[in-house]
Amino acid sequence: MNSACTALSPSTPFLKRNPNPNTNKFRFNPIVRLSNSPSLDLATSINGFSSRPSRSSPLCSTSGGFSNWISLPSLVSRRSDKDDELKVSATAGESAGETDKSTSLAQTLQLGSLFGLWYLFNIYFNLYNKQVLKVFPFPVTITTFQFAIGTTLVLFMWTFNLHKRPKITSAQLVAILPLAIVHTMGNLFTNMSLGKVAVSFTHTIKAMEPFFSVLLSAMFLGEKSMDNITLFSVITIMSLFLLTPVALFMEGVKFTPTYLQTAGLNVKDVCIKALVAGICFHAYQQVSYMILQRVSPVTHSVGNCVKRVVVIVSSVLFFRSTVTPINSLGTGIALAGVFLYSRVKQLKPKPKSA
Repeated sequence: MNSACTALSPSTPFLKRNPNPNTNKFRFNPIVRLSNSPSLDLATSINGFSSRPSRSSPLCSTSGGFSNWISLPSLVSRRSDKDDELKVSATAGESAGETDKSTSLAQTLQLGSLFGLWYLFNIYFNLYNKQVLKVFPFPVTITTFQFAIGTTLVLFMWTFNLHKRPKITSAQLVAILPLAIVHTMGNLFTNMSLGKVAVSFTHTIKAMEPFFSVLLSAMFLGEKSMDNITLFSVITIMSLFLLTPVALFMEGVKFTPTYLQTAGLNVKDVCIKALVAGICFHAYQQVSYMILQRVSPVTHSVGNCVKRVVVIVSSVLFFRSTVTPINSLGTGIALAGVFLYSRVKQLKPKPKSA
């Protein structure tokens, strides 16, 4: 007769000996025998006793009949743990997806706000700047004054660490100089145009600006080692130094209270409008560079084209300008041509690499 030994107390509830003394079978109440599963090797513990027989186990049998006995509650617990892990993984995946959606939404809202500020600052700049140039027809002096306001704002940001002050090398200044010259001439000619013709006509001509923006960005911006805000800040300071001698030579010192009073102008009114125009001048251009840092030059040019439409409509409504059908047709053709050009550049397939 096979022998069996147990190290369990009589009060153990899950082991009961068969009353038939001629048999050596044990009846396990909550324990299930998985037959035909000799490869299943699970070690579980009930009240401190292992269900897998070993030499050190309190429960042993020389007959080998207990090697296939396992605990059903333990198996259920294992499965429950796996289900919990799967649920945790699914929850983590859903949380990551929600975080990505929230981040994408926040970036979209931020970009939309920047476009709104870009349009708003540009509208105010054109309206106030046009009013100043009508009574004070010195565009070189006005442009220099606007670069001076921009330089003051740049130095303010650098002084109070609103934007990190860059370390510019002489090689970088040489590389940026062509951009500064073009930037200076572009803003100077814009003010000259605003002083002579309507805002709508000026912006119809400037609608071709995206073409040159894309061209210059490909030539210079792609090789720079600084962010767009720093680049614009350096360009603004360089433009001030480039234009100041030209303004003194061409127009002299004109923007003074004495001269304004002599010309019969309201000094306070002109100075406030010139100051607001100068702040908006720097603000809209800085926001433009911030947008360019987030989108491609082609996308930026499309937004610039839409901005022209907004500015033209705003100026026509504000100044009550008379727009003839020929004017409307010409403006529409110019803006549509620039928009289609931008779309074609965006949809143009990239060359396949060998």
